[in-house]
Amino acid sequence: MIQAFLAQYLIYWLIIILFMLGPFGIIFGNNLIKKLMAMNVMQIAVITFFLILAQKSGATIPIEIPGLSGAEHYINPLPHALMLTAIVVNLATTGVALAILELIKSDYKTLEENKLGWRANQ
Repeated sequence: MIQAFLAQYLIYWLIIILFMLGPFGIIFGNNLIKKLMAMNVMQIAVITFFLILAQKSGATIPIEIPGLSGAEHYINPLPHALMLTAIVVNLATTGVALAILELIKSDYKTLEENKLGWRANQ
């Protein structure tokens, strides 16, 4: 019984735990790089959740196969395409954020939040 429960719902609990690591790192992290990585972990959890929801048992890739007719035999490619787009956007925003963090570090010589607030007020 426990094996059936774990086989069916374990992935969702893992995704919830992974998602909750994001806000935890953003709220309690002091370093801006750690906050950025926590945001990325949260985005990966959302992407994984959507890909898990898009799975269909007993379905095949969306290429026409003789003898199979109807949408119930094929996997919907739209969620996968949207999540591929989300991965590209995630990569782009991470690159821009890292560039901005590099500029902050060169100006203020730190990426710690409490030190940045103190140095910005001087």
